[in-house]
Amino acid sequence: MIKRIILSGVAALLLCATALGQPRQGGTLKFVVEPEPPTLVSIDNSFGATQKISSKISEGLLTYDFDLRPQPQLATEWSVSPDGLRYTFRLRAGVKWHDGQAFTADDVAFSILTLKRVHPRGRGTFASVTEVRTPDALTAEIVLSKPAPYLISALAAGEAPIVPKHVYDGTDIATNPNSLHPIGTGPFIFREWVKGSHVILDRNPNYWDKPKPYLDRIIVRFIPDSGARAAAFEAKELDLGGDTPVPLSDLERIKSIPFLGIENRGYRYTGNQSEMVFNLDSKPLIDLRVRQAIAHAIDPEVVLATAWYGYGRVSPTPISPALAEFHNDAIKPYSYDLALAGRLLDEAGYKRGPDGKRFALRLTFNPYNDSNRRSAEYIKQALGRLGIDAPLSAYDFAAFVKTVYTDRAFDIEVDQLSNTFDPTIGVQRVYWSKNFKPGLGFSNGSHYNSAEADRLLEAAAVEPDPASRRSLFLRFQQVAYDDLPVLNLVAFDTVTVFNRRVHDHTLTADGMNANFAGVYVDQ
Repeated sequence: MIKRIILSGVAALLLCATALGQPRQGGTLKFVVEPEPPTLVSIDNSFGATQKISSKISEGLLTYDFDLRPQPQLATEWSVSPDGLRYTFRLRAGVKWHDGQAFTADDVAFSILTLKRVHPRGRGTFASVTEVRTPDALTAEIVLSKPAPYLISALAAGEAPIVPKHVYDGTDIATNPNSLHPIGTGPFIFREWVKGSHVILDRNPNYWDKPKPYLDRIIVRFIPDSGARAAAFEAKELDLGGDTPVPLSDLERIKSIPFLGIENRGYRYTGNQSEMVFNLDSKPLIDLRVRQAIAHAIDPEVVLATAWYGYGRVSPTPISPALAEFHNDAIKPYSYDLALAGRLLDEAGYKRGPDGKRFALRLTFNPYNDSNRRSAEYIKQALGRLGIDAPLSAYDFAAFVKTVYTDRAFDIEVDQLSNTFDPTIGVQRVYWSKNFKPGLGFSNGSHYNSAEADRLLEAAAVEPDPASRRSLFLRFQQVAYDDLPVLNLVAFDTVTVFNRRVHDHTLTADGMNANFAGVYVDQ
């Protein structure tokens, strides 16, 4: 089956805003991103904050409409061979990197193979890639050993950025200076990064899609406190922010402010899931009965109500109900039963001591969202009722990632991870034993190792028949639920907050992770 889309040309130069709402050139967008990321290029990480900035600088082969249908970006045409083993992309001519060098198929080949090697999700996404051929400067052919039915949906800028081979080749990806002052092909050029304050991106005057971009500048601001972000929106000091940048408790009030708006679209590419990850290398947690006891001590309805203010649904399986075609709705949450939890701990040999305590666990949370902190605070109380002492450690984002994924100096961590648009991309990384790699953020943090889960995930990744693929994922969810390396809690809703002076900010399935070439502002 051949799939092909060709980008038509831009009709005419747009000079100014009119009563018809045509885009106008100029102006500055004040865009809030939180937390401050450790890097500005998402070639080797899946950090949400990094993706929001990276995609304005480094583009992908494709972008996607709200129904996840692929649209051109650096690729203008593409086709998939009938056997699903070869993806051919015709690349856009005349594109330049920000340093003036020409963009070619060699950059695509280098990027895809790098993503396969170092990216938390890319290790699964591109697992079947055997080579990337470059028959000419503007053609790239991705060759697979097995079909990858999700691959055509995995090529957005935030998920699979195309980076300059001439900058990265022969270097350590993680320490390459490009991660701090990046060069891309995108509509905005990196100007400066003042740590703890802001990043400035300026208009790329040589962008391939003229007259875009319309904005002269994007100021990316870092404001750790969500209440302060809400105040900044109300004071017109911020124009735009995604992933619910204001406190959920303030959301109804924000909706009532005339010059502010709320957008629910732009999260189809994400599939948010709140979860609690067990470190299976920690002695008390090696015992399944201990993990089950903890699960029975936590009421997900309370987590939804108190941590997420009811914005979402209880979701006890690895695959969110947002991915309805794969979600196993027959699986129900662990019952809230403190008596059963206590018996399980007693059976595991962890009876209460004279002081009522059983043992201690190190509890932490991803600071990306205030709701993770609130979830962790509730879990700390729940564990206390079981006689488990769980002091709560709070870190900034970079320290959190290092503590959990490099040092592994935790027992339980409360997190939010993207299911993305397909379980092979967003879910497999958390449960696949081959994705346990200390130092790789948002990978298999529990150190879960199940031959059956691996078999099901690997089979689903290459299964072209939709019904058979669904069956494999349904079975995987039951296996992971029973083994309990992760306690899944809530599939939460997210929104974008914007000042109404900003137009065309949400046009694709990846929302705030788009390149913003078409965004314009009233001045």
